[in-house]
Amino acid sequence: MQPAPENPLDQTPFEALGGEDRVRALTDAFYDRMDQDPAAGPIRKMHPEDLTESRQKLFEFLCGWLGGPQLYVQKHGHPRLRMRHMPFAIGESERDQWLGCMAFAMDQLEVQGELRSFLDARFAHVADFMRNQG
Repeated sequence: MQPAPENPLDQTPFEALGGEDRVRALTDAFYDRMDQDPAAGPIRKMHPEDLTESRQKLFEFLCGWLGGPQLYVQKHGHPRLRMRHMPFAIGESERDQWLGCMAFAMDQLEVQGELRSFLDARFAHVADFMRNQG
């Protein structure tokens, strides 16, 4: 596994994105896409019917992961991403579906330039790390 890309920005990605409101919008656009795009059906099936809790947890996680407040850690402790995702079969297809939904969400928020390049690389790194199938 390669190390995560370093931040080329003068501020945290959380700040560069625009703070909590924009992280919430990113999370909502991500889950809206996952819920509506048939191509994301396999990863949608890994989630409960009601996405309210999933949306909240991803929002909290992303705030801290992007350099903002550690909301997820304060409520739930260490994220332990691989352990929490281990019950689900995640291969290249599922990784790519997740990345496609996140790319769509970033497109919706018009995330561009260095921030987009940085986030694309970071999300790809983490999504690939979640794979537990060939």
